Amino acid sequence: MKKERNAGRSAPADIRKLALELLLEIMEGGAFCDKALHAAFEKYFLEKRERSFLMRLVEGTVERCIEMDYIIDLYSKVKTAKMKPVIRNILRMSVYQIFYMEQVPDSAACNEAVKLAVKRKLQSLKGFVNGVLRAVVRGKESVAYPDKSDMERYLSVRYSMPAWLVCRFVGRYGAGEAEKIFAVFLEEGGGLPIRCMVSRFSEGEVQKALEQEGVTAARGRLLSYAFSIRNYPSLRELTAFQRGMFQVQDESSMLVGQIAGIREGDTVIDVCAAPGGKTLHAADILRGSGVVVSADLTREKTDLIRENVKRLLVKNVEVYEQDAAVLREEWIRKADVLIADLPCSGLGVIGKKCDIKYKTKPEDIKSLSAIQRQILTVSAEYVKEGGRMVYSTCTIAQEENEDMVRWIEENLPFALVSIEDDLPEPLRNGTGKEGYLQVLPSRTGTDGFFVSCFVRKG
Repeated sequence: MKKERNAGRSAPADIRKLALELLLEIMEGGAFCDKALHAAFEKYFLEKRERSFLMRLVEGTVERCIEMDYIIDLYSKVKTAKMKPVIRNILRMSVYQIFYMEQVPDSAACNEAVKLAVKRKLQSLKGFVNGVLRAVVRGKESVAYPDKSDMERYLSVRYSMPAWLVCRFVGRYGAGEAEKIFAVFLEEGGGLPIRCMVSRFSEGEVQKALEQEGVTAARGRLLSYAFSIRNYPSLRELTAFQRGMFQVQDESSMLVGQIAGIREGDTVIDVCAAPGGKTLHAADILRGSGVVVSADLTREKTDLIRENVKRLLVKNVEVYEQDAAVLREEWIRKADVLIADLPCSGLGVIGKKCDIKYKTKPEDIKSLSAIQRQILTVSAEYVKEGGRMVYSTCTIAQEENEDMVRWIEENLPFALVSIEDDLPEPLRNGTGKEGYLQVLPSRTGTDGFFVSCFVRKG
C-alpha cells in the first residue's frame, strides 16, 4: 500500500532548497501557503520528519516575516526591501531557524544558507549571506526591538502584524487586548479541532477509538462534542476518520449549528458551504431526518463537500453548485434555517492561515462587505416566515460583523433573536441576549469568529 500511495512522487534533493522555492512562491509570487505546501506534499515523497521540518520552516518563516525582516535589517547594510528576492528569503528562513528552531544548530543554519546561495548561482553573495547571519547569531540574545513607547510599532514587529492591522485592532480593543490576540495567533498549534458525529457515535466512543490508535484526544474548551487531537500520522490513516466518527471543525465554527435552532425534520440551506463543516453539523443535528441543501460556487468546492458527506455516511445532504449571489427560485421560502457563513477577510483565522495578514488589504474589507450584502439580499428569500437565519464570519472586522447585523435589521425582513441560552457557559453574559457574539481568540483559544441569529418576520 505504501509503495502504491507514493507512486509517481520523488524525494526532493534538499528540504531547505524546497523550502526556499515555496517561500519564493508565497512571499514573492502571491501563492497561498497552505496550497503551496499541499502541492509539494503531492509532488514529493517526504518522510514524516522531513514533512514536519518543511511545514515548520515554511509556515514559521511566513508567520514571523515582519520580525525576520526587522532583525535582518539590524545587521545588514542592504535592507531586505532592496535585496534580491532569493537572498531575502534565504536570510528570512535562516534567521527563523536561528531564533525559533532549537534543533537546528546556528552553524548549520548559516552554512546551509551559504550553500543555497551557491545553488541559486549567487556565489558572489555568499560572503554577504554568511556575514549577515554570523552577525545575527552573535547578537541574537540582545536584539533591540522597538520600544513600547511606540506601541503600534512594537506590536507590528514583535508579532509580525502589518501596521494597518495593528492600528485597527488597537483602535477597536485597546493595546492590551490586541497584544493578547496577536500572541494567540502566534501560539504553537494546540492540536487539530474536531467535532464528533454524535448521531452515530457517542463522544466517549470517539475518544476511545482515537486513543486506541495512539492519538491524544483532549476535550474542547467550549462544547462537549468537540475534541482537540494530537500525535497522529495523518488523518486519512486513522480508522476513526475512515469510519466517519468525526469531522475537522474549529469550535468557534461549531457555534453556528449550536445556536441555529435546528429541529428534526427541518430543511436547512447552507449557501456558502465548502468544505462542509457546518452542513455536516446540521445533518448530524437532524439525525437523518429533514434535508440539508448544501451549495457553493465551484465544482472544486462542492467536491470537498461530497467527499466529506460520503466519508461520514450522511444521507440527508443534497449538494449543488450555485452562486450564492444568484437567486434559485425553487428554494424560495423552503428553509426553516438558513446558514449564511459568508466570504470574509478571514482576520479571525490568522493563527491557522499565516499569510492572510499579508494578503488582506484595507480595501478588501469594504469590497467583501458589499458582496456579503448582495448574498444576504438573495439568500433571505429562501427563509420561511418564522424561519431562522444564522449569519456568521471568521473575521474580527466590525464592517463585516456588527455593522452587517445593523444593515440586516434595517434592510431585510429579519429581527435578531437571543442566542444566550444556546451558547456554551464561557460565552454567556455578553451580547448573546442581543442575538450576536464576537468570539475573540484571546478569550477562548479558538479561531476569531462572529455569529448572529435572526428570525424572519411576517
